[in-house]
Amino acid sequence: MERYEFGFSTSIDDKSSIESQYQKMEIDREIYLERARESAELTIPYLYPPAGSNQATTYPTPYQAIGARGVMNLASKLMLALFPPQAPFFRLDVDDLVYRQIQGDPQQKATIEQGLAKIEKAVMDSIERNNDRVAVYEALKHLIISGNALLKLTDDGLRVYRLDNYVVKRDPQGKILKIIIKESLSPNTLPKKLSQIIGNVVQEEQKIINLFTCIKREKNNFSVMQEVKGKIVNSAKFDLDKLPYLALRFNRIDGANYGRGHTEMYLGDLKSLEGLSRAILEGSSASAKMLLMVNPSGTTRASAIAKAPNGAIIEGSAGDVSVLQANKFGDFRVTFEAMNRIEQRLQFAFLLNASVQRQAERVTATEVQLVANELQDALGGVYGILTTEFQLPYINTKLAMLRQQKLLPELPKDIVKTKIIVGMEALGRASDRLRLLQFMSDLAGTLGAETLARHINLDDAIKKFAVANGIDTQGLIKSNEQIQQEQQQAQQQQFAQQALADPRVAIEAGKQLANSNVRPQIDGEGQVSLQGE
Repeated sequence: MERYEFGFSTSIDDKSSIESQYQKMEIDREIYLERARESAELTIPYLYPPAGSNQATTYPTPYQAIGARGVMNLASKLMLALFPPQAPFFRLDVDDLVYRQIQGDPQQKATIEQGLAKIEKAVMDSIERNNDRVAVYEALKHLIISGNALLKLTDDGLRVYRLDNYVVKRDPQGKILKIIIKESLSPNTLPKKLSQIIGNVVQEEQKIINLFTCIKREKNNFSVMQEVKGKIVNSAKFDLDKLPYLALRFNRIDGANYGRGHTEMYLGDLKSLEGLSRAILEGSSASAKMLLMVNPSGTTRASAIAKAPNGAIIEGSAGDVSVLQANKFGDFRVTFEAMNRIEQRLQFAFLLNASVQRQAERVTATEVQLVANELQDALGGVYGILTTEFQLPYINTKLAMLRQQKLLPELPKDIVKTKIIVGMEALGRASDRLRLLQFMSDLAGTLGAETLARHINLDDAIKKFAVANGIDTQGLIKSNEQIQQEQQQAQQQQFAQQALADPRVAIEAGKQLANSNVRPQIDGEGQVSLQGE
């Protein structure tokens, strides 16, 4: 899959170093990065700190929490949809057309499918051991806010790079042409072999070094080179479909090198809600301040009011004393109603549960489910791009890494295909299930259950429901032969019980059995069974 070469060589580009290429490509990234910081400031500020900040930077605190709640909620929903717990998100299928061409045995195909299921479980166990879900959840938050994130697959798990740590260049179709990553590392954390190579380049007193990694697409593979101080210190080759660097986008823009985030589309509402929330908070604080005003020309003394305990009797006139009031209740009410409408729109945008149920005295469960399904279907485009640019490349690279470690066997590419069974596929199955349920309910409601039972093929209906729910029916549903056999056994047992209860039934049954090939048999416990000769 790959080939590593350590040692000094010339730069990847004779005209410029990787560092200079990175600096040139930063110009195209700056617009997207500024937008990401603006979105993060209203949602989760620490994900994209201001330019030039460090670990001691004090991040701004938003006046509203809808943005942060929405990002966390949407990232969790996407996480559960793309990586469902306790179940594989992919399937290794045997191509039926190819298998028929080689005239394979059906029993052999079943054996192959059982072996592929074991491989799927082994891959999912590896994902759980490396805690890849934690890195994927972090990457999804970056995607929602900035629309971009970079993942690197290693033997120890996934690593996430945010947008200000890498640059990328794509062709008009969106395929990766070049990725350059900038990492600030300590020389003590580098691999021993690489540390020995760069020992002459990096001074001993230098605590931090900038390591630039360039991934460049060539005709038949990807070349990866690492540079320190203008010198290439490491190189590798990867197949086109096994690159461990995944540059992800949330929304695809034709011809653009970077994607756009989900938060950016609702930045106007977030800014409006931020301003209104701040106005409400500051106005409420001002209204909560209580000030007593005393008429300077009156008979009541201000010092007497200030010093008097509760319930005391002082000399004065009530008309001389008044309370300072803002009298802004009407204005605050308008602001509050506008803020509620914006919150409702943002709850719909980020799929928060509060947006599912409308404010009314009676809300049916069907209405809630329809709204929830409508919101979930709105993620169809997101599932599509994440399946193409994340799930398929991720699982193909993961399989290649495990095969390289001798943990998985080699699989024939022309027969075994990788298929994603969540995301868009799950949305399609859910839609089929709803239509099938509605169809069966309409028939039962208009024609009646008895008419439905006469005209509906029960076996096909069960299979369609199983497919719509994504359930493997192998060994689960009884065959027609099993059902007939169980019915015959039930009839025989019922007949035997009637024969023991009523002698006349036994005599009549004996006459019928005399003309047939079936003979009753009584075991040691007195149970009667019918056996053919």
